[in-house]
Order: sequence, then C-alpha cells, then structure tokens
Amino acid sequence: MRFLSSLVVLLLLFACQPKKNASDYEADLIIYGGTSAAITAAVQAKKMGKSVIVVSPDKHLGGLSSGGLGYTDTGNKSVIGGLARDFYHRVYMHYQTDSAWIWQKKEEYGNKGQGTPAMDGENRTMWIFEPHVAEQIFEDFTKENELEIHRDEWLDRETGVTKENGEITQIKTLSGKTYSGKVFIDATYEGDLMAAAGVGYHVGRESNATYGEKWNGVQVGIYQHRHYFDKNISPYLIADDPSSGLLPEISADPSGENGEGDKRIQAYNYRMALSRHPDNRVPFAKPDNYDPARYELLARVYAAGRDDTFEKYDPIPNLKTDTNNHGPFSTDYIGGNYAYPEASYEERKLILQEHIDYQKGLMYYLANDPNVPAVVREEMTQWGLAKDEFTDNGNWPHQIYVREARRMIGAYVMTEHDVLGAKTVPEPVGMGSYSLDSHNAQRFVTSDGFVQNEGDIGVHPENPYSISLGTLLPKKEECTNLLVPVCVSSSHTAFGSIRMEPVFMILGQSAAAAASLAIDSEVSVQDVKYADLKVILDKEKQILTQNK
Repeated sequence: MRFLSSLVVLLLLFACQPKKNASDYEADLIIYGGTSAAITAAVQAKKMGKSVIVVSPDKHLGGLSSGGLGYTDTGNKSVIGGLARDFYHRVYMHYQTDSAWIWQKKEEYGNKGQGTPAMDGENRTMWIFEPHVAEQIFEDFTKENELEIHRDEWLDRETGVTKENGEITQIKTLSGKTYSGKVFIDATYEGDLMAAAGVGYHVGRESNATYGEKWNGVQVGIYQHRHYFDKNISPYLIADDPSSGLLPEISADPSGENGEGDKRIQAYNYRMALSRHPDNRVPFAKPDNYDPARYELLARVYAAGRDDTFEKYDPIPNLKTDTNNHGPFSTDYIGGNYAYPEASYEERKLILQEHIDYQKGLMYYLANDPNVPAVVREEMTQWGLAKDEFTDNGNWPHQIYVREARRMIGAYVMTEHDVLGAKTVPEPVGMGSYSLDSHNAQRFVTSDGFVQNEGDIGVHPENPYSISLGTLLPKKEECTNLLVPVCVSSSHTAFGSIRMEPVFMILGQSAAAAASLAIDSEVSVQDVKYADLKVILDKEKQILTQNK
C-alpha cells in the first residue's frame, strides 16, 4: 500500500512538471540545410556519439548532388576521402546490379570528357550517376544512421536566431519550431543561418587589390573557355541600330574596369536530366509566358555560323544526361541572380521562377523555332526531360545550381594564392583540386557596339591543395559555436575551385568532427585543438595534404 501511495505521489509530481512545448527540439548539434554537406556532417556527428537534428528547408536531400549534377566535377579523385568517397563507392555498387540498367545495357554506357572513366573498378568508385540514385544514397545514410531530419523547415531570418555571449542558443523556423543546440552548422548554399547570426560575409567579386589576386573582380576580354561570343554580334533590337534598344538578356549597365570588385554573381542554371529513350522522355513543353524574342540573340549566334548546342549533354547512365551550360548563349541565365543571395524567400521564389521560365523557354525554342537550324531542331526532338527523374516536380530539378551566394569572411580566408600553391595552408581539414572556375557574371555591350560575356575563368592548379580549418570558422568575436562548410571563408576566385560537391561533402564531415570535439571539450569551435581533430580526420580517412 505504501508503495502504491509513493507511486501515486511520483506520478502527480511528474504530471505537475512544466511540459516542454511539442514544437521545441534540442540536440548537441543542429545542422541547417539539406545539402550533401549537411548529410555527411550529420553522419559524422552520429559516429562521434552526438545527438543531431538536421533542419532542412529542402524536402529532398543532397542538394545539387541529387539535383541534376550527376556528371561530377571531381578534379583529382585521389584527394577525395572519408564519407565523400563512401558516397561514390555506393554509386559504384548500385550500378553493379543488373536492375540499375533499365533503359540501357551496362556495357553500352560509355565515357566522355577528359579521359575520365565513369567507373573506377580498381577503387570501386563511380563518379557519374542519375539524380534519383544519389538521392536514395542520402536517404540510405539517413536510415542507417537513424538521422533525425525535419524537412521543409525554413529559418526565420528576421528574428529566428537567438544569441547569448557570442553563442547561438537556438534557432526558430517559420513554422514556429525552435531548435536548441550546443553547436550549429550552416550547410546551406545561401548561408542564411550564418548571415542571421551576424557573421561577416561577402557577396559578389572582390577587387584584385583586396587579397592581391589576379583572377578576381571584372575580367573583360578574358576567354578561358568557349562561353563567349567569338563573332561580332549586334546587341540591338534592330541590328546595328543603338536607337532601337537592346535585345533581351543583355545588361545596359557598364562592364566595369578589369580587376574592380562588384556585386555581380556568376550565373545559375538548372542541371536538367534529359533522356533520349523514346519511352522515358517528356517533350519540351511551351511555357505559358513563352516569348521567342527572348532568344533572338541565340538566333544571331546560329546565323553567324556557330553551333555547339549539344557539347555539354554529358552522358549519365540509362541514356540520360547531366545537361550544363555551354557556349555564349545557353542555359546559364546571366544576370538574373544578382539579388538572390540576400533576397527574401518570396523574392527568391520569383527569381527561381524567372530562371525556370528562361530555361524551359530556351529548350522549347531549340526544339521548335524556325530560326534554329534544322539540324539542331531535329536533334532536339530526340531529347526530353527524363520521365523517371524529379517525378514530383514535373521532371524538373528541385534544386537550382547556386554556384555562389554569400561567402563568409572568417578566421582564415582562402584565396587564389592558397589554391594555386603559392602558400602553405594551415590546419588542413580536406583538399580540393578543381580549376578556379567561374561562369559568366554579365552580358554587356562593348565599346565597339557588340555583345560580349564577362566573368568566365578557368585557371587550373598544378597540384591539389589543402583547405584550412579556419575556412569553416567565423571570427571568434562574431560567433563561437557555428561552422560553415559550404559558404566558406574564401575569395570569389578560390571559391570557384572549392565549390564542388565532393569538397562540400568533405568539409561537412570535417566540420562535424570539429563541432563534436568542441562539445566534448566544452570550448568554442575556434579553440578546438587541431592535433585532436587531425587524429579523428585521419581515422575517418580524410585526405588532408598531398603527401598523405
């Protein structure tokens, strides 16, 4: 009887305790974002015994890796380690099964581009894949590691970040949910949490003078790819008549002086998954607001004799492509994204719709307009959106290619001097190797009265380079418990190489390891002992230096 009385008292006491709001969540580590970096970060934190919640504005996990960028920009594959290499190993294992080859026989799938094999049997990796395959791998990571993912949760960027004594204590989403944690990671392409937390950042191109660089700022007349007008093309509505006004898709703003900084952003596009199998393609539809005059500039490119329409229809398995921008007028919507990094959610929706309208209209134009050469139109009829990709979004990618948005100004700023090997990078947490790669940032009228693009560069490092821990860390006086593995602390030119999906996976994993050590040691992320972090990263088979 006495036992029952005590039990009743305990139950009453428990019932009288203040209940935590059902919309309040807490974990050791809160990761904001649904990108590839977010998932590798979450996996690593769980491996180190930490509780983790991934707060994802995206419904689909993986960002660009599952959003159409299946023809991976890898650079030197030997420096891709850790969970990133595991991801590409899982791709390889998927395509070893007969069931993976629905629209094409495995032996029929070829390789294209720079002599780089799609499959590396010796290392059991594969670098080229279909979007849905990548997404399934991220979902497998989630299930295997019992990750807690809160999808379609958008940070309240106005009042949703609470800080005390330089630390983020909680974040709130637009749905009213709050997330408290010891350490936070911003793994978004936009850097919204970083910005809302009061961390310094840069948008656009620095001047060359800012960091003593060569390839930053305006780059008029620099032609390192074929994405420029190699013939004299009139920019005016009536050819050679300035009084008639400019054609669409040409900026009336001046180009600026070479080396000057500006707020322009390299162009975005959607990496479409196209199919040429007749049973798995959806014809390019005519958009509701379609205007063929929008593509008159491309018609003039064709009339001048140039046609490289299909050169970046890079083949991925099952008779599909990862379709990227190529040439002077292509899928990149040059100039349409300048406001995107700092725009409100509603403004971003409008910007995204503009990009969709532009790109869908372009595809319809290429397939149907009489100003397009017949040989191009005939080839285009063999293509369409892949019917079995992005099935809940009209076969259109969920994720636009945010090539660059905000970039943190953090504890260490990576510049082209680091990437090109002129400096020794301190405290490495991963490696990169891709070219300093920027797409065009503007299309303008030259002093001679012709149209031209500007901003496209491609400078290749002689060797792979290390990426510093400080690149992931805000300045200590700004925030002591945040890491940023995507919008990293770097110049525009350095980011052009760092901004590759394998590197984001690497940096996400390393950021989570540092976050976990900060939690264990009860120190700021800036005070984590690098020697301790290196032990963890070596164990996880991250590649930190070229000599490893």
